[in-house]
Amino acid sequence: MKAVVHEGRPGLESVKYVEMADANPGPGEVKVKLKYAGLNRRDHLVLYRRSEQDPAVVLGSDGAGVVVETGPDVDRVQDGDEVVINPSLRWPDQVDAPPAGFEILGHPEHGTFAEYITISADQVEPKPASLSWEEAGVLPLSALTAYRALFTRGKVDGGQTVLIPGIGSGVATYLVQMAKAVGAKVIVTSRSEENRRRGLELGADVAIDSQGDWDQQLNGEKADIVIESVGAATWDKSMAQLRPGGTIVVFGATAGDVVEFNLRSFFYGQYNLLGTTMGNAVEFREMLAFVEKHGIKPVLDRVYPLSEAVSALKRMDEGSKFGKIALKIESQL
Repeated sequence: MKAVVHEGRPGLESVKYVEMADANPGPGEVKVKLKYAGLNRRDHLVLYRRSEQDPAVVLGSDGAGVVVETGPDVDRVQDGDEVVINPSLRWPDQVDAPPAGFEILGHPEHGTFAEYITISADQVEPKPASLSWEEAGVLPLSALTAYRALFTRGKVDGGQTVLIPGIGSGVATYLVQMAKAVGAKVIVTSRSEENRRRGLELGADVAIDSQGDWDQQLNGEKADIVIESVGAATWDKSMAQLRPGGTIVVFGATAGDVVEFNLRSFFYGQYNLLGTTMGNAVEFREMLAFVEKHGIKPVLDRVYPLSEAVSALKRMDEGSKFGKIALKIESQL
């Protein structure tokens, strides 16, 4: 099968489009012929977290396709089923944090940038009928992250105002749609006028310039919940827009891991600070049902053929995309 792997020195130059053997499913496993895969920022980060001594790994966490073979002891799916891949490995239950052994598909285990993937049958779920193959292929990781951040951790409801810094990322586009689906008011920020315009088209109620004075642009309005993923570049402004007693949920740090804040102001403000990442299998199934019920659609930035995965990764790194980047996978079967 054709696959996109990382092997050798850290960095994009070690990404290769190669021919490799595909695996037959063992007990409890299924083989899926992938139709589309989606890129995530994690895919780019993985390139710099691996050493020259690490074995080649198929990149990619998101994917959707058709089951073409089942191994022994598989009864929850059958050949011909249309499925999406749950990239959250070995986190089956609704518990507070991932258990020991939790990993994300695509490193260290082979991922979805390939014609086929052989994976535990527990990691596939029925593809929502409301989604095209392109949309299903880019849904899993970002939509799961958004769902857990909003509902499991943030407990967002229709009477609240949600602030989402950095509209344009895949997760942010899901956050807007999910928060609006339950009736929340949504405020987004971006340095880009184009991204602010598109955020409003997506459903946000207000879009402000990240580089300006947030409080002034919002006429002093505060948020009940901030879903923060930018990090150091927006942290102070995000905290300043949180109402007393409000909650900030953090799932990323694209602009810096280390922040400082005044502890006295924090505890006098009665604020809540929550961390989150990915989600479990229960939340994944809940997310799929939520997406189908509310007609949520992934926002597609661009689609590349699998053979041009390096170009797709470069676009991811540029930071100019809006929504999700997809890879179209065409196998010979």
